[in-house]
Parts: sequence; C-alpha cells; structure tokens
Amino acid sequence: MEPPHLYPVKLYVYDLSKGLARRLSPIMLGKQLEGIWHTSIVVHKDEFFFGSGGISSCPPGGTLLGPPDSVVDVGSTEVTEEIFLEYLSSLGESLFRGEAYNLFEHNCNTFSNEVAQFLTGRKIPSYITDLPSEVLSTPFGQALRPLLDSIQIQPPGGNTVGRPNGQS
Repeated sequence: MEPPHLYPVKLYVYDLSKGLARRLSPIMLGKQLEGIWHTSIVVHKDEFFFGSGGISSCPPGGTLLGPPDSVVDVGSTEVTEEIFLEYLSSLGESLFRGEAYNLFEHNCNTFSNEVAQFLTGRKIPSYITDLPSEVLSTPFGQALRPLLDSIQIQPPGGNTVGRPNGQS
C-alpha cells in the first residue's frame, strides 16, 4: 500500500498594529503586548482566514496585509484539498458565518485554531489565542470593550469560500 500524501500546514501571523501594540501597550494597558494578531492557515497552496465576511481564501500573502510577520509550521496533514474544501464549506454555513464574527470571542484566531486542530491535531500558539483575555483583563480593555465589540475585521483581498459564483 502506498503511504499517504502529506501536505504542509502553516500558520501565517500578522500584527495588525504594525508594531504599535508593542510600543503603546505598557502605557495604555499596563502590560506588554507584542502585537494585535491576525492569523490564517496556509494549506493546499492557498491562505484561508475568517473575518466579518465569513471564510475567505487568497494566494499566500495575497491580502492587503501583505506578507506575514511570521510563519509557524503547524505540521502536516493527510486531508486532501477536496475534503478540506468540503469541511470549510460546512464551517462557513455553521460556526463561521460572517455574522458570527466577534473580535474577542469568535475571530480569525478562533478559526485558525479550529482548522489547525482539524488538519494536524495541534492548536495554534497560546500567545495568540490568549490575547483577547489579556486585553480584557485590564481596566482600559474593559473600558474599550463596547467600542471594540462593534469592530468587524475583514482583510481585503480574499475570495469568499463556499459560495458559488461569489454570491453573498
């Protein structure tokens, strides 16, 4: 029997603050944050991410965010592209519809963590998934929560996954 084909799985990590979080967080939050993280999963030669528009894809580094600030090797998967796209389509109709997006509780990093576990059995780094609770544990984070809860993030430059002919 032929061994299964393995496909590499990468986590692309972007700092949405472009370094400002590192400089301003001690003053504003009273604690050091290294960045405001947006993540995506790269597998089968495409980058997949979740935002207020739902699940989207693009060529790796193809959003207006440009190239990632760092790349984490999550592992490898035996999941074929066909099965993966079916999985994404079902996620896009259930857990990861655009209207389910919430900056603190159901965001791009929640999506990346879910997909990484499906593909490899591994979670994404905790410094990324713990960021919302770190911000909200500060008085300034609590004061800003009503404003931040209303923010919808959708990196421009991707194509919506799972909707035929780009229908919304």
